[in-house]
Amino acid sequence: MAAIQIFNTSRPFPTTKPKPLFFLCYSSFSSSPSDESPSEPNPLIPSVVSILTQLRSKSRWGYLRTLYPSGFTPNDFSQISLQIKNNPHLILRFFQWTQNKNNSLCAHNLLSYSTIIHILALSRLKSQAYSLIGDAIWVWEPLEVFETLVKTYRQCGSAPFVFNYLIKACLESKKIDPAIQIVRMILSRGISPGLSTCNSLIRCVMQRQGAYAGYEIYREVFGLDGRVLDDNAKRVARTSPNVQTFNELMLGFYQDGAVEMVKEIWDQMADFSCCPDVYSYCILMETYCEDETMSKAEELWEEMRAKGVEPDAVAYNTMIGGFCKVGKMEMAEEFFKQMGLSGIESTNATCEQLVRGYCKIGKIDSAILVYKDMLRKNFRAESLTVEELIRGLCDENRVLEALEVMRAAMVDYGFCPREKSYEFLIRGLCEQGKLEEALKLQAQMVGKGFKPNSEIYGAFISGYMKEGNMEVAELLRNEMLYTELCGMGIINQ
Repeated sequence: MAAIQIFNTSRPFPTTKPKPLFFLCYSSFSSSPSDESPSEPNPLIPSVVSILTQLRSKSRWGYLRTLYPSGFTPNDFSQISLQIKNNPHLILRFFQWTQNKNNSLCAHNLLSYSTIIHILALSRLKSQAYSLIGDAIWVWEPLEVFETLVKTYRQCGSAPFVFNYLIKACLESKKIDPAIQIVRMILSRGISPGLSTCNSLIRCVMQRQGAYAGYEIYREVFGLDGRVLDDNAKRVARTSPNVQTFNELMLGFYQDGAVEMVKEIWDQMADFSCCPDVYSYCILMETYCEDETMSKAEELWEEMRAKGVEPDAVAYNTMIGGFCKVGKMEMAEEFFKQMGLSGIESTNATCEQLVRGYCKIGKIDSAILVYKDMLRKNFRAESLTVEELIRGLCDENRVLEALEVMRAAMVDYGFCPREKSYEFLIRGLCEQGKLEEALKLQAQMVGKGFKPNSEIYGAFISGYMKEGNMEVAELLRNEMLYTELCGMGIINQ
């Protein structure tokens, strides 16, 4: 049996030089002789198997400790486990018993870990197998774990999905490159990872290495790149992408700002006879809304409804947000009305978008009504939403109302005003001649760690000049100039 070099150094992802790994044909892996494999079984193993299977739980452990006071080797454990592999729960209890913190009876290595992982996986004890794989890749390199799983594969009578668990454990542990390498190794033998595993890999690569890197992995794992393997045989993918695959790709490109690729991925769905779901429509509609091409978003909405795909809260919020962004509040209101008639409850995002939309076109009373409705529903507005409301009220010279909105939000749900909120309020108070109130707010602003800027100084200077207090206005003007020069490093404080 020959060692096969698996890695292809021309791949677009970083890899390390691997150890040779041993494979047979795609349908099975072969166990390979190694120094880990015992030449002869321990004669006490049948006795241990008998004790484990025939004695009651409480008595078996004490009797085993008496029989094996010095514990077990990993080879012993593996042989015992293989003889009782039809009782995976018992094997797991045996494994845990040998790991007793006060008196460990087995220094488990990759061989014993791989044996129990195979048995648990084959018995569909997914969470237990997954947990042990997570422990293993914490101690050993993922590729070492993979190699030992390969070597023990046939002896344990395992199945390919054990490698799905290993790949997902790598992804969860942020070990992206080893996960990619393992996928390539099993693909090179004609075995495709499970669809959910492929989708998880694509998502993780997109998040860590960017959308285009995830797209390359997508083409590779589903055999769309037409690459030829080392044995001159084209890779055969046993699974096809599903709607979740395309959703992951579309979302990744949208988040990376590559909006032209979102539409390209959407078009590729038809090549696989894959029907978009409501989330697919939401991503593409959001792309159009972000680009303020609401006519295309409306066309897509109509197509979605015509194909019998029922919109959810996210779909309605996407359209409402898009119309609010371009200031078409009558259309936003229409979709909001349809949302209610469809029996879909408005969300925090729905209300926030309406508040911002009304503020954008100067309909502050409508914004206040929606904001108060939010509070009745125990929703909590984001800082930007409250800031927009404060700004809108100040623009209409309703500064005291704006101040009350800010103070109430701070008390009710811990709203933390940003610098801009203070600027709007101080400027509004100064314009109305309420300088004492403005000074109190400025002191609060400094207490929050914000330093007065030229906007704040300008508001106070203008306010004192309106009062005819030129002396204070001049002092503030000089102080502002001094502060700016210090900030530029021209003079030292």
